[in-house]
Amino acid sequence: MRRRRTLLLAALAGVLAVAAGVYAGMDRRAGVASRGREVMPFDLEVTTHRFAPSASGGVQTVTSDDPADVRQVTLIRAHLAEEAARLARGDYGDPAFIHGGEMPGLRQLQQGHGAVDVRYAEVPSGARITYRTTDPALITALHAWFDAQVTDHGRHAEHGQPSEGTR
Repeated sequence: MRRRRTLLLAALAGVLAVAAGVYAGMDRRAGVASRGREVMPFDLEVTTHRFAPSASGGVQTVTSDDPADVRQVTLIRAHLAEEAARLARGDYGDPAFIHGGEMPGLRQLQQGHGAVDVRYAEVPSGARITYRTTDPALITALHAWFDAQVTDHGRHAEHGQPSEGTR
C-alpha cells in the first residue's frame, strides 16, 4: 500500500511538473506577445514571422497573411527597414526587450555585429532581413537566435526555407 501511494505521489508530482512547464511556456509567450506589440507596429495575429537558417546565416521574413492588407504590409516594411539598420549597428535592443537579455545568440550577435552583413529587402506581402557571415560562431548564434524567436513567438512564427537568391 505504501509503495502504491509513493508511486501515485511520484506520478502526480511528474504531472504537476509538466503542467508547470507548459504554463511557464504559455506565460512566457504571453509576455513576448505583449512586449512585441510595444515594439512591432503590425498586428501579430494577421502576420507571420519566418526564420530560415542558411549555411551563411539566415533569412527573417515577415509577411501579411492577407497580401491585400496594404496597412499591414506597409507597417511590416517600415519596421523591418528600421530593425535592419539598428541590427547592422549592433543595436539588438528591440529583440532583447521582447525576448530578454539572455536570449540565445543575442550577446554573440551584439558583440560580433561588425562581421554580420545585414540586408533589408521588400518581398510580396512584407519584407525580409538577410543575415550573412563567414564566422562559424556567429552562424551558430544566428541559428540559436532564430530558434529562440520561433519558440517564443509560438503560433506567430515558424521555421522556413530561404528562397533562391537569399542564401
